[in-house]
Amino acid sequence: LRALLHPHASIPAPIMFAPRTVLRRTAMILPLVARTAAFAVPRAIAPSLASTTPFSPGPTRSCAPFTAAAHVRPMGVRMMADTAAAKTSFAVDAPPAPGQPFHLAFPVRDIEEAREFYGGTLGLTQGRIAPGKWVDYSLNGHQIVCHWAGNDYKCVDYYNPVDGDEVPVPHFGLALEEEQWHALAAKVRDAGIKFIVEPHLRFKGMPGEQWTMFFKDPSGNNLEFKAMTNPENLFARYDVVD
Repeated sequence: LRALLHPHASIPAPIMFAPRTVLRRTAMILPLVARTAAFAVPRAIAPSLASTTPFSPGPTRSCAPFTAAAHVRPMGVRMMADTAAAKTSFAVDAPPAPGQPFHLAFPVRDIEEAREFYGGTLGLTQGRIAPGKWVDYSLNGHQIVCHWAGNDYKCVDYYNPVDGDEVPVPHFGLALEEEQWHALAAKVRDAGIKFIVEPHLRFKGMPGEQWTMFFKDPSGNNLEFKAMTNPENLFARYDVVD
């Protein structure tokens, strides 16, 4: 730098420059020096961000030292503040199933109609609801969600033979205990709901022997509820011959 600013100063031969080169390099270096000096000033006047000593560079101007807290709002603090401001009162009426609860979302044609069926007829415990859009329920601790898909929605059925029954697919439901299953079958029958597959025992004498029944919700979605004669055989692996 001394060689650039004072071209006639005595300097070692290896870094000697011609006058024209000195002028050109001086023009390139001076803006960098000015910017470096500007960044260095805050460090000189406020060596510690925690300092509270006022800074007065001139007789008509004064300012407080720079502090990070005064100029930056940490993201974590902001997120906590926003969350606290949006707190909503709530209640938990049903515990989740042990382990990893299953989640299933499916379309319905009317949310209120679905609420009457799942919450009223089947007696499931309701969780969150976005009125007119979706509502979720606890199906023995597993989360099912009814999503409005338009007033014209109706489930498209496909059928597959299972032990002599034409089983509609897709379908979902639960594997219950036998006593629970019989109680639900009576409840559905008393509510006047039509069975797609009547309650009965299938795979008799086989490892997968089970009670089963199929019926629909008002949007045409198929439900199956079953009860294994031997619950430990729910995933028994063998070839089934109809």
